[in-house]
This record gives sequence, structure tokens and C-alpha cells, in this order.
Amino acid sequence: MSLDQAAIDRLAAAPVAPGRLLIEGQWLPGEAGENPVLSPIDGRQLTTLAAASPADVARACASARAAFEDGRWSRLAPSARKAVLHRLADLIDRNAAELAVLGVRDNGTEISMALKAEPGSAAATFRYYAEALDKVYGEIAPTAPNILALVHKEPVGVVGAIVPWNFPLMIGAWKIAPALAMGNSVVLKPAETASLTLLKLAELALEAGVPPGVFNVVTGPGRVTGEALALSPDVDVLVFTGSGATGRRLLQYSAQSNLKRCYLELGGKSPNIVFADAPDLQAAAKTAATAIFRNAGQVCVAGSRLLVQAEVHDEFVSILAETTKKMTVGNPLSLATQVGAVNSLPQLEGNLGFVADAASEGGQVVTGGARVLQETGGWYMDPTVVTGVRPEHRLYREEVFGPVLAVTPFKDEEEALRLANASDFGLASGVWTANLSRAHRMIRGIRAGVVHVNTYGGADGTVPLAGTKQSGNGADKSLYALEKYCDLKTAWIQL
Repeated sequence: MSLDQAAIDRLAAAPVAPGRLLIEGQWLPGEAGENPVLSPIDGRQLTTLAAASPADVARACASARAAFEDGRWSRLAPSARKAVLHRLADLIDRNAAELAVLGVRDNGTEISMALKAEPGSAAATFRYYAEALDKVYGEIAPTAPNILALVHKEPVGVVGAIVPWNFPLMIGAWKIAPALAMGNSVVLKPAETASLTLLKLAELALEAGVPPGVFNVVTGPGRVTGEALALSPDVDVLVFTGSGATGRRLLQYSAQSNLKRCYLELGGKSPNIVFADAPDLQAAAKTAATAIFRNAGQVCVAGSRLLVQAEVHDEFVSILAETTKKMTVGNPLSLATQVGAVNSLPQLEGNLGFVADAASEGGQVVTGGARVLQETGGWYMDPTVVTGVRPEHRLYREEVFGPVLAVTPFKDEEEALRLANASDFGLASGVWTANLSRAHRMIRGIRAGVVHVNTYGGADGTVPLAGTKQSGNGADKSLYALEKYCDLKTAWIQL
């Protein structure tokens, strides 16, 4: 869909109601009070969110468990679940403009990107799994003639989902849609700095016909709400997208509670590799810039390590720097903006700290590196390119999750592969070359869940997003995601 600036401005002027918890189909205050929601656009309070106590989370999980056990959703015919999820997708489309603008006010993504990446993607995801859910078959095993062995695929029970602030609606749908499609109940914990669109999604889910208790939402800080959800004995599977440090804590909570399965997508430090024979250096530079600077660098698959073959390094960096300088940083509600706001002040300060450390370690800041538009009261940063970054530098090793690009030269294919894999992460990557054989060698050699060739980004819901190494485990998107939300049960029958 498309919106003109006047329509965006009208939606942006609307007041935002305080967020409440959704438990058993009822909107409730949180026992721990309320927390302010500050907009990254201007730093002002947008609204408040209910702060769930551990007791609130326990009630939400108990509600989800009761709903699963009585079968109000789990034992519905697949055709009935399909109809509800299609209605939900239609409602997301119908409310797409409101959802997109609300999300931008909450988390700072540029509106031109948010329209497609948030409600557009979420609606497509619910439709995909609505269509997939009645194509999930069991199996008959090859056995002796006097034995019938059946393999059933059943819902796991209660799914706890903890989603991040960068693309809450898109990533939330990646987890909620397949979980519901398989017949599970869900307790969702959004990020405290980006909960509003997911609360609206929950409202639309009730309108679409998801029964009370099947989809619950608890808001609040991770150290309280997220911890209580991860420790709950009523949760069978926990799915999470976020930082490695939090992922480690969730595994500990699983061990301390009921050994719930944890599927973790923990970000990346993805290499984007440009060979001298890249088909079009101008196009590669433009794409490399958007691969790191869209959504102010707050993208888990961002191409944050740029590896450039030495013979074209200086030329490519020059093109890239000029492209970067022309990018418009500003109010994310403006259609002219190409780089929106950083989600929070602590995130911005952390980004600037990475730039300072890079400079102290010998990196050269080619462009950017500073906070901008401070007079707005919001949190903005100039897109930043740092050259001379070596594998031992902090900027090479750690995820910034901001608009900061590390550039490193390489000599040949062997060194490119070594540098690409010199990371604890393995989520995404990119390769630019006109040599088909080289492209396939790099695809095989790079340890990452996604390898883009002569492009970066754009993979749709038909293919999985699955990390390797410390980027996590399990897959979001595609039919493979359904495997996280079902159990296998064998029936061994003596005839």
C-alpha cells in the first residue's frame, strides 16, 4: 500500500491510548503499574504501557494452558483455524496505515520501509501459514506386515514469544502465525520500547475470532516480564529474537524451570563481500549502504562488515562514502527520510561508543560518526563508514545494531572466506561477483544461514531465516518454522 504525506501526518497526530495486558480476552492493568513510552522521533512521551508483575505473567500462562487443554483452538478443524488466520490477515491489511504509523511513532523505523516491512509483511505471513496449516501430514512408517506405525504431528501446547523492537510486527508474525497455525496457545512479550503495534495486532486477533486465552500479551521490562515468562512451567516452547546475552539467560531459565525448548535468533555481524569482478560497483555500493543503514542499522541481518577486494577497495569506498553522504536522516514519519531514528537514547550512546572505540583502535572514520538533529529532542545518528577495521577490533567482532559500517580489505578468495568466517556470528552474508563458480564456492564456504549473491536482503517468507554459531538455532519463516511448534508422536499398532 502507499500513503501520501498528508495522510501520514493525520494519523501521526492521533492520541495513543495507554497499553494494557491481554489475558483471557480481557484488557487489564498491570500489577506493577505503568511505564512511559518515549517516542524516538522527539523524545517525548507518547503514551504508557502496563507493567506486568510475575503474577500477571503467571495468569496469562495459565490462561493459555487452559485454552490449549480444553481444545477451544487446538482441537478446531484445520479449516476453521485457517479461516480465522485469513480474517486476521485481512484485518491487518485494512488497518495497515494505522499500524505502520503507530509503529514508526513507537520505534523510529522510516515510514517508507515500515509500510512494507511491518503490516505488509505480517499480513503475508499470516496468510502463508493459514494456507500451510492443512498441508501438514503425518506419516506411515515402513514396517512388518503385522505392524502399523503412524507418526502424528501435534501442537506443543503453550508457546512463549519474546520479540524485539526493531521490526516488532514482522518478527512477531514470524513467531505467532506458525504457532497458532499448528494449534498452540501463545503468550507474547513485546519489547518495552516497541509494544504498541503488537497490542493492536492482539486486538485484531480477537476481532478475527481467535478465542480468548489462545493469544495473550504481557508487557513490561525484560528483567521482570520476560524472566517470568521464561521461568513459567506452563510454557512448553520459548521463541526469542534479541541479544546473545539475553538468549543465554533464557537458556538458564529453561534449565531452572521445566526444560522448555528455546529457539533463539541472536543477531549477527554479517559480512558483505565485494570482489573486484562485481558486475556493477555503483549498484553494489548503493545496496551495501542500504544493507547497513536502513532502519538506522537496527536490522539483525544487516551487512555490517564490508569486505572489499584490495584492487577496488579505494574506488569502492569512495563511491560508498558519496552514496552515504547523500542519504537523508530525519523524521521517520517523512516520506523523504531514508534513515530514521535510533530506537532509544541508550542505544544511540552505545552506537557512538563503538565509533569512538574504532577510532582509538586505528580505524578511520570516512563519514558520519556523530549524533545529529539533537535539537528535535529525538535520537538520530549520521550513517557512519569506518575503514581500516581489523579482525581484532571491537567493531569487527561485536554487533552494533546501529548505522555503523566496518570496512576491511582482502587480497583473494581464500582470505575473503577466512575473514567472513572470523566471527562468533553466522546469520547472513552477501557476495558480489560475476564469477558463477566463485559464487557457489562462497555459498558453500560461508558459515551463515543466508548468503545473498549480487543483492542484499529481500528474501521472502518461502525460505527460512536460520542462524548458525552464536546467531542462534531454529528457523523463522517458511515451512521449516512449523517444526518448532509441533511434537512428534508415534503410534505402534500390532495388527
